[in-house]
Amino acid sequence: MSSAGDSAPLKQQQPALFSPATTNAAAATAVLDKAPVFALHHHDGMIMSNSRYSSKGDAAPKATKSGSAKKPAAAPYSKGKATKAPKNPLFEKRPRNFGIGQDIQPPRDLSRFVKWPEYVRLQRQKVILNQRLKVPPAIAQFANTLDKNTATNLFKLFNKYRPESKQEKKARLDAAAKDIADGKKADGKKADGKKADGKKPLFVKYGLNHCVALIEAKKASLVVIAADVDPIELVVFLPALCRKMGVPYVIVKSKASIGALVHKKTAAVALIQEVRSEDERELANLVSAAKANYLDKAEEIRRHWGGGHLSQRSNHKLAKRAKIAAMQPRPVVFAAPAPAAEEDDE
Repeated sequence: MSSAGDSAPLKQQQPALFSPATTNAAAATAVLDKAPVFALHHHDGMIMSNSRYSSKGDAAPKATKSGSAKKPAAAPYSKGKATKAPKNPLFEKRPRNFGIGQDIQPPRDLSRFVKWPEYVRLQRQKVILNQRLKVPPAIAQFANTLDKNTATNLFKLFNKYRPESKQEKKARLDAAAKDIADGKKADGKKADGKKADGKKPLFVKYGLNHCVALIEAKKASLVVIAADVDPIELVVFLPALCRKMGVPYVIVKSKASIGALVHKKTAAVALIQEVRSEDERELANLVSAAKANYLDKAEEIRRHWGGGHLSQRSNHKLAKRAKIAAMQPRPVVFAAPAPAAEEDDE
């Protein structure tokens, strides 16, 4: 139990609860609702108090400690002491010197420093010049090559009519000579007067002079021209000749592809005259594609120039200049007022 002296400070702290002036019951109830309720109990010779606050009241103020020093805030990124791994004293550090005549340089890509052969440099410079300079339409038309699917169908058809090799030609002539020796005359007629079947088989024709003669005679059904002929003057006139004679033609990328058809390394031009009945439909599709891509676009091909492509560095410079010009303010130009018309003096 607590003594009267212990409760004296409690009465001084709360005069509203213990004052005889608060005789009104309603006023006392309102004060009690707002005031904290204290429960006093004795514990080991000390008076302890537990306070309970009403749900309507405010929270109790926090107690402040006087005379306590504030601790400094910890560093956000505290770095612990890094422990160094023990080093073996037998291994000494020997830094390299990559100066001239010193240690060997580390391996790197040296393709930019390679001195290429002259023919490699020339062909690369030629490609760059063809891209930079303006190319006239007569030469620029060879950049318009046949698409991959149509070119595949074209070479499939031409492979069926590859020229015979020397061995095949020798075997054919031997068979024809044997037939003549068996019962046919030297003029190619049988003993009964009928003509022998010695017709030459259908083959792809090649050779520049031979093909030009066949085109001029209008005996070609489809002409194939290579785009990478060097010098280009050998075939630069062929598209115009084909257009004049009304012969359909196509341009393919590689002269080696045409050369493989005729048992050669390269060939500038090849053509086909006739095909068997089972291949007529396929030839008609190729002829229609050739007319649509080349013969019908003759006027467009004649006016289209090639080249004129700038390098990547030049494009970056032009873009930078355009950006700077766009950032600069444009001067405002005011139009001068029109002079007033002078009235004629009457």
